[in-house]
Amino acid sequence: MVEFKDVSVTYSSGVDALNKVNLKINDGDFAFVVGPSGAGKSTLIKLVLKEIDATSGTVMVNGFNLKKLRRRKIPALRRTIGVVFQDFRLIPTMTVYENVAFVLRVIDAPAKYIRSRVPYVISLVGLSDKAKSYPTELSGGEQQRVALARALVNDPQLIIADEPTGNIDPALSYEIVELLKGINECGTTILMVTHEHDLVRYFGGRIININKGQIAFDEVIGGSNESK
Repeated sequence: MVEFKDVSVTYSSGVDALNKVNLKINDGDFAFVVGPSGAGKSTLIKLVLKEIDATSGTVMVNGFNLKKLRRRKIPALRRTIGVVFQDFRLIPTMTVYENVAFVLRVIDAPAKYIRSRVPYVISLVGLSDKAKSYPTELSGGEQQRVALARALVNDPQLIIADEPTGNIDPALSYEIVELLKGINECGTTILMVTHEHDLVRYFGGRIININKGQIAFDEVIGGSNESK
């Protein structure tokens, strides 16, 4: 699914963001990526999305060798990945339905497929009654659910959740992760970047800690919810 082999990134400023990182995310994994600011978490995500290239090493994502991937093939790579951002990035002039459908319209999906797929995905995130609402009419948690539906609508192999709970009420953070866990149980690989250690301790699972551009810790731990 995702594999880094001896991957290093040095920015033009001279900053060594990643240093000989080796990492493998298997099909169906749910992994939390944690670490302090400046540790290399954002660089890792940018590499997976091919927003930047590795200075050295090999990055494989969903069968694509990013070192050899031509520019015209980048959209094909990105169609296999759904991304959920901290700041939602919803289009304010579009309803919930239109925001989710927009992803499929951009790739010229058949209208019949859009009409069936979009309501289904909106129902998965519990917003069927909000399909005609605009982003400004929704709470922060509801907006993040829309963002999650949008990431999911194209049936991606991998969802990257980049600080998805950063702009919502802490109590709702657990609901968003529960949704992501449910999606993962249906077979979608999830890579969630977070600085919220309470969430990580609660849910447990695979924890990848990045520090100073290297993998400091990569293990599976039990969550505190397991005893509840």
